[in-house]
Amino acid sequence: MERLRFPLWIMFGAMLLFSWQAWNQDELRRDAEPAPVPGDLPAPSSPAAPDETDLPALPSVSGAEPGEDQAESPARLSAQPPVVRVVTDVFDLSISKVGGDLVEAILLDYPVDKNEDAAKVRLLSATPGAEYTLSTGLRAVDDAPEANHHERFSSELSEFRLLEGEDELVVPLTWSEGGVSVTKLYTFRRGSYAVEVEQVVRNGGGGDYGVAPYVLLRRVHLPEKRSMFNVDTYSITGPVYYDGDSYDRMDVDDIEEEPLSEANITAGWVGSIQHHFVAAAVPDGEQPYRYDGRVSGRTYRLSAIGPVRAVPPGGEERFFASLFVGPKLQSQLSETAPGLELTVDYGIFTIFAQPLFWLLKTLFAGVGNWGWAIVLATLIIKAVLFPLTEASGKSMARMRKLQPRLKSIQERFKDDPQGRNRAMMDLYKTEKVNPAAGCLPIFIQLPFFIAFYWVLVESVEIRQAPFLLWINDLSSRDPIFVLPALMGAAMFWQQKLNPKPPDPMQARIMTAMPVMFTVFFMFFPSGLVLYWLTNSIFSTLQQWRINRRTDKAPGKRAAR
Repeated sequence: MERLRFPLWIMFGAMLLFSWQAWNQDELRRDAEPAPVPGDLPAPSSPAAPDETDLPALPSVSGAEPGEDQAESPARLSAQPPVVRVVTDVFDLSISKVGGDLVEAILLDYPVDKNEDAAKVRLLSATPGAEYTLSTGLRAVDDAPEANHHERFSSELSEFRLLEGEDELVVPLTWSEGGVSVTKLYTFRRGSYAVEVEQVVRNGGGGDYGVAPYVLLRRVHLPEKRSMFNVDTYSITGPVYYDGDSYDRMDVDDIEEEPLSEANITAGWVGSIQHHFVAAAVPDGEQPYRYDGRVSGRTYRLSAIGPVRAVPPGGEERFFASLFVGPKLQSQLSETAPGLELTVDYGIFTIFAQPLFWLLKTLFAGVGNWGWAIVLATLIIKAVLFPLTEASGKSMARMRKLQPRLKSIQERFKDDPQGRNRAMMDLYKTEKVNPAAGCLPIFIQLPFFIAFYWVLVESVEIRQAPFLLWINDLSSRDPIFVLPALMGAAMFWQQKLNPKPPDPMQARIMTAMPVMFTVFFMFFPSGLVLYWLTNSIFSTLQQWRINRRTDKAPGKRAAR
């Protein structure tokens, strides 16, 4: 009987782990500081001037290390640049006129708290000590003037808006010096969190102008609030990197000890993740870039610089890149860059979670409600697993009919545990009953349970998604604990239809299971509780039907 206890402890361990994670998720949400929504307020305060030592080194400069470039004058660094405000249907974004950095993005469709719609999620920051910016720029050879992210750009307007009926908004910033001019064009599209950046270089000088494009992400690393209940999962915030083949979620301390330096990378990108949201800089995927990652103080910098291209006198060159700032919407991530959808991290259960998310998304497109999509997905899973669960149910039904004989064996061998176990196993063998069949449904459902958990926690599409009545956020716990109570009742009903385990310890565990699960599920996302409740109800109905058929079978044979 010891082997029957093992799967139960596995299930309890999983329940306890996910309860800790779910509890910590609520704590993190309560600790989150809401970001103010600007509405029609003036543009945010000007960002602090960036550190001149963060310029990527040119690939053609021998012996130069990234970050060993000349510094600008103190007067230039102390200037406070204005910003250009860009308002689309999805965000209110600020572009600094120094370098054209993206320094703030307020996500208009994502409130911090569903009950307080005015406070929106804010990504990027120009606040001193908490900087988080995305940059694009150009490095020039032979100490020629260059439009890097420390140079001042100009704009004819201080605010741009995507108007009703328009699907595209282009924001130009310009720079010129020494006969060279650069126009940096930002293209915003309706409904999209990807920003296309095109740098147009025109050489009005008398000789070739060698220039290399780069992208740069800078962020001050602010360690997250931790507690004894925190498990390092969805709450991870930090740098990420894709080299065209593999995705790497990096540790800031590791970068500090061993800086990133990879050459000849195509179709890569650099980024920074947090729960549900990501900012990424994506260079031209058709050119080989050198990637660097360094830490200075508490700030990590990830950059990618491309090859030098010569612009002849009177000629023109165009350089392309993309910046993504927003929620981890998998469809938009995959469209922006290969591998960017990997920032939605389902862990080792991705093999189950990714198809499950696809199924839920497909069902949602039909019913328009994530809660009903969960219910329908549960029924589909039940239908696919029906042959296995039916075989297990039939075995349990036969076990139920053997209860009087098992009880007789227990009384006969009351003082002989080994003899009792031998007699019970002989009975199981004779009646072709598998005593472990009752644990099979738990083992079958466990991967789907974990996959549901990760999909609900990690998928921003289900963030703050309502279901019915008081369930207004399927990704957080039931506020009045009705679903966990119903789930416990369904499990209790299901248990009554199953045979009582012959092992006393296992019987006590099974008796306590509905109560323990009810307590565990009080902290789980309500969407996960809805899945388990739906599964329990239909499993109970299935077992009730199997029991009835099994109970009637002897009578029919006797009639014959």
